[in-house]
Amino acid sequence: MGDPKKQKKKYETPRFPWRSEILQEELKLLGQYGLRNKRELWRHKTMLSKFRGIARELIGKSPEERRKMEEQLLSRLKRLGIISENAVLDDVLDLTVEDILERRLQTLVFRKGLARTIHQARQLIVHGHIAIGDRRVTVPSYLVTREEEDKIKYAPDSPLADPNHPLRRTIEVTATASRGGERE
Repeated sequence: MGDPKKQKKKYETPRFPWRSEILQEELKLLGQYGLRNKRELWRHKTMLSKFRGIARELIGKSPEERRKMEEQLLSRLKRLGIISENAVLDDVLDLTVEDILERRLQTLVFRKGLARTIHQARQLIVHGHIAIGDRRVTVPSYLVTREEEDKIKYAPDSPLADPNHPLRRTIEVTATASRGGERE
């Protein structure tokens, strides 16, 4: 079982950490998705690596051996929204880390227009202003399933639940300006 104070490492570091192209790519992803540090990125890369490793292993097996495990892997990835509903096993090999980063709660809060910036989305989540359905979620890296995606909103007991809150008005003004000031 192990000591709960000594958790296992959930990520693998890059093989060549000082290559400039790897450093540049990591920094770009950190800024684009508002990640706190490179460990968050490495955790998602490791998750992707495990999905792809399972897919490669299944491709090498005979059809009757791989049917059940293939179905489990694809259903999990479809439920998370990482792959499309009509995807096949070969599509798992084409996944990138961006596909997983797009399913994080922090990214979806920003994409839905509940925050002005990706960094503000992280702050709102950590401070407990965001809920999925009736459940408050304070983990920015939470992977949102397809069913939960439509339920992302401000927490009911948060001051931001009030549409007249000053922060909400600035977010709406920013969202309107970014769409080109379209009016109805």
